[in-house]
Amino acid sequence: MNIIQFDDRYRDDMIFMVLEAKNALGRIPRLNEDLLNVKESYIDKGDMFWLAIGNNNRVIGCIGYSSIDGTTEVCLHRLYVKYTLKHQGIGSLLLHTAEEYIRMQGKTAILVHLGGKEYFESHLFYPKHRYVPYKPNYMKKILFV
Repeated sequence: MNIIQFDDRYRDDMIFMVLEAKNALGRIPRLNEDLLNVKESYIDKGDMFWLAIGNNNRVIGCIGYSSIDGTTEVCLHRLYVKYTLKHQGIGSLLLHTAEEYIRMQGKTAILVHLGGKEYFESHLFYPKHRYVPYKPNYMKKILFV
């Protein structure tokens, strides 16, 4: 497995993986508009988006972040792992990659919206990585630059 910066040739495969992951959670899969144009939604704004690419050259995970204007904080978005490959460290590796990059950009905090009750895994995952609640359905991690 490799973690790479977003490459548009993987866009459709990434979208399919995200929709599959949502379906596996029992949600009605709907497409997040930012995933249709990751370059415009993240990269062109000075933010970043990564893909986890499996040994078969297919997308098995993703994560991105956007900066919060007027602050040194960012918000994580779209941390998904292929539903058949969960609990193998892929999400943790994606999160660690994003955290290290964000820290190197001089950012001081990462915020994450946990989603509703159907995203129960988020509510368990982030505390394991030293994120703490700061308001309902949100967690935060202070970075030490």
